[in-house]
Amino acid sequence: MIISAGEALIDLVPQRNDNAALPALEPKLGGGPFNTARALGRLEATAAFCSRISHDHFGEALLDALHTDGVDTSLVQRGEEPTTLAVAHIDPSGSAAYSFYTEGTADRLFQLPPALPDSTRAICFGTCSLVLEPGATAYENLLCRAAAQGVFTALDPNIRTGLIKDPAAYRARFLGWLPHVRLLKLSEEDAAWLADGAPVRTVLKQWLAAGPQAVVLTRGADGLTALTAEGAEHTVPGVAVDVVDTIGAGDTVNAALLHRLDRLGALTRTPTGDEWEDVLAYAARAAAVTCSRAGAQPPYAHEVVSP
Repeated sequence: MIISAGEALIDLVPQRNDNAALPALEPKLGGGPFNTARALGRLEATAAFCSRISHDHFGEALLDALHTDGVDTSLVQRGEEPTTLAVAHIDPSGSAAYSFYTEGTADRLFQLPPALPDSTRAICFGTCSLVLEPGATAYENLLCRAAAQGVFTALDPNIRTGLIKDPAAYRARFLGWLPHVRLLKLSEEDAAWLADGAPVRTVLKQWLAAGPQAVVLTRGADGLTALTAEGAEHTVPGVAVDVVDTIGAGDTVNAALLHRLDRLGALTRTPTGDEWEDVLAYAARAAAVTCSRAGAQPPYAHEVVSP
C-alpha cells in the first residue's frame, strides 16, 4: 500500500471563458496530497489517504471521489469544521497560484493515527498540511515514525508562500525533515525559494547529504531530473502537450514516481540508472495528461502509455 498523507480541499478555479473583472469560480476537488492519492488510485496502485475531512457537502464530495478512484479511506478522520478553500489564479501560460481560506477548517485538526497498516510500503507528505498547525506537527510526527519503521518516505514541499508566515523558521523545519526522507521531489521554483539565494545545485547536494537517497527536480516543460546520493544524475525531457492548466501536475508526478518505483521493486533498494530513466519518463507522461485538462484530473493507467 502507498499512502498519501495531507490535506484535501476545494480549489475555486476561474472560468477561462469568463472575461469579467471577477470571473465565475468553479469548485474543483483538490489539495496536493488528495490529488496524489487519486492519481495513485487511477494508476492502479494500492493506495490509501491519511487526512481529516469535513462532514460538510465538500467533504462528502472529496470522500466520494477517493472511493470512486479506488483509494482506501480507513485512515481518514472526520470533523464538523468546514473544508479548506483555495482560490486559484491562472496566468496566461496555465500556471496556477493560490489564495487560501484555512481558519477553523477540518484538515488543520488532523491527529497522529495509532498505526499504519502492515501492508504500507511507502508514504508521501507535503503542501499545506506541513505548514498549518496543529496538524503540521502531527504529520511531522507521522513522517518521523514511518521512517523509523523502515517505510519508504517521500516529501514534496509544494511551497505555498501565502501560508508561510515565517520563511526562515519553515526553511529550518524543512532541513529537519530531510534525515527522515528517502525521496525528495520539488519544482525548480520551490528549490530556489528553499535555497534562499544560495546556488540551487549546491544546496541540492547538501540536501542529499542530509538523508534522501534521491532528489527529483521538476522543470516544467523541460522535463524532470533525478540526482542521487551516489552522485548520479538522470534527466528526461517533458512531453509536449497543449496546456490547459498545471493544477495537479506536480501531485501526479509524486504518484507516478512512487507507483513506478514500486512496480520495479525499487522502494527497498537503489534503482539502477535505466530504472531512473524509466521512472522519470513515466512521470513526465503522466503529468502531461494532467496538464491537458482543467483542474486536478490525473490520468488513468491506460492513458500513460510508452511512446
